[in-house]
Amino acid sequence: MPYRCKTAPYTYDSLQISRRGVLQGLVGLTASSLLAGCGSSISSSSTTNPPGSSNPQPTPSGPITSASLTVTTTSSGAIGSAFAGLSYEKSSLSEPLFTATNTNLVGLFQRLGPSLLRIGGNSVDRNVWTPNGPGQTTGQIAPSDVAALAAFVKAAGWQCLYGINLGGAGPNPYTSGSFSAVTTPALAAEEVAYAASQFGSSLFGIEIGNEPDLYGSSYFDGTTWTVSTLETLWQQFRAAIVAQTQGVNITGPADASNESGWTVPFGEWATKSNISLLTQHYYRGNGQSASSTASNLITPDTTLVNDLAILQSGAQAIGVPFRISECNSYYNGGADGVSDSYASSLWVIDYLFNCAQGGAAGANFHGGGDGTGYTPIADSNGTVVEARPEYYGILFFTLAGQGTLLSTQLNAGSLNVTAYAIKSSSGNLNLIVNNKDLTNNLNLSIQLPQSASSATLLTMTQLSSGASAPDLTATSGVTIQGASVGVDGSFSPAAAYTLTPKNAQLTCYVPALSAVLIQIP
Repeated sequence: MPYRCKTAPYTYDSLQISRRGVLQGLVGLTASSLLAGCGSSISSSSTTNPPGSSNPQPTPSGPITSASLTVTTTSSGAIGSAFAGLSYEKSSLSEPLFTATNTNLVGLFQRLGPSLLRIGGNSVDRNVWTPNGPGQTTGQIAPSDVAALAAFVKAAGWQCLYGINLGGAGPNPYTSGSFSAVTTPALAAEEVAYAASQFGSSLFGIEIGNEPDLYGSSYFDGTTWTVSTLETLWQQFRAAIVAQTQGVNITGPADASNESGWTVPFGEWATKSNISLLTQHYYRGNGQSASSTASNLITPDTTLVNDLAILQSGAQAIGVPFRISECNSYYNGGADGVSDSYASSLWVIDYLFNCAQGGAAGANFHGGGDGTGYTPIADSNGTVVEARPEYYGILFFTLAGQGTLLSTQLNAGSLNVTAYAIKSSSGNLNLIVNNKDLTNNLNLSIQLPQSASSATLLTMTQLSSGASAPDLTATSGVTIQGASVGVDGSFSPAAAYTLTPKNAQLTCYVPALSAVLIQIP
């Protein structure tokens, strides 16, 4: 398949390459959410909050459709810590971005909770370990770059999945002018040893190479590149790395696609004695395609579901978890005005739960830069610009917490709505309902698996200045319970709406183009 570059172009001398998509989690899971049945319109004057509610949810304006949700007691997996993570190009180490003194970026990472930062992307195979390098130099990874990254990760309370150049050891490594990204297993081992000394327990693992299933068209032109040729070269690197840094976790193969033809066969060859985590990348489609629209992004993704099933079967067969270590909406930098729009806020919630339902241990959302494509956090020359709409969706997912994922049955007719339930170890129940219909508000009747005496509700929505309704294509104006996220991660939502359960039944509104988080202690 053709070489896929995935974010706003990053210039290496005269050659442009691309960044890619983002991260998270360490526990595999499975779940089901069923959409079926018929809804019916009801009067917009109806109310779900009895008199005396301390902070009742307001009745939304516009059409209101009745719907029902049943939360079952069927356990279908578990969401653990670090499920939703982030991913950046290795070339970002040449910028003053990942430093412990970048308090704004530290704050935005901390707002998502402890998680996993993956450093990789196309630029992994275009950067060379340079032990005497000055640092922050294009094409070089110097000790000071790694030390700064490690200090940032520790300050944020995260861990790091650290990528190593593999493509530079092939017969046709990346070159540009006088620069050549030639590497060796010995250089890789030296880099990993230094990284391990700096990260300590904050080093989650090592990823050798990036999207090797594309090496035949990206690096080794004119050569035949197969899974077996990858395995031969990869094993040389792994052997050198673990000989110098014993006990370090090795992951792979970080393929771009072809789960059946590349990723699973690689895992069967490597076995759990060589890898601790099977890794794969996933993007919805080509950001340059006319079909890559906001409305398309929020439709069900059957390809993702099928790919996850292949990966889950392959990972289970060798006894290791699998993770989508790089992903985002559309590759080639994303679709302008789509990947950075409110559609990405709603999409990313379903994407994360789909990964959970498919047994993934988490997902890392690729990003970086301040282009018009995808990135959860926009930055320019090392300075945080803003939290983008996608960040809000990731944050909303993390607010639902960790625990056992319970299956749900949703009756909302033909409306584009999804629902998920998580039960924590303490017994709290958190529900997310994601209403992607453009105009229909829901009056949702919920059947809980247990009696409840109280409940609260938070809403994620979007509203542009002067507008009266959310806009799927808007690139700003996203809020959670009326609050935006500051460039430093500050976040002060308004008081949650209060709901009044009746035994094991609960009613609430889910406005059009919004997601709600219902928390039941």
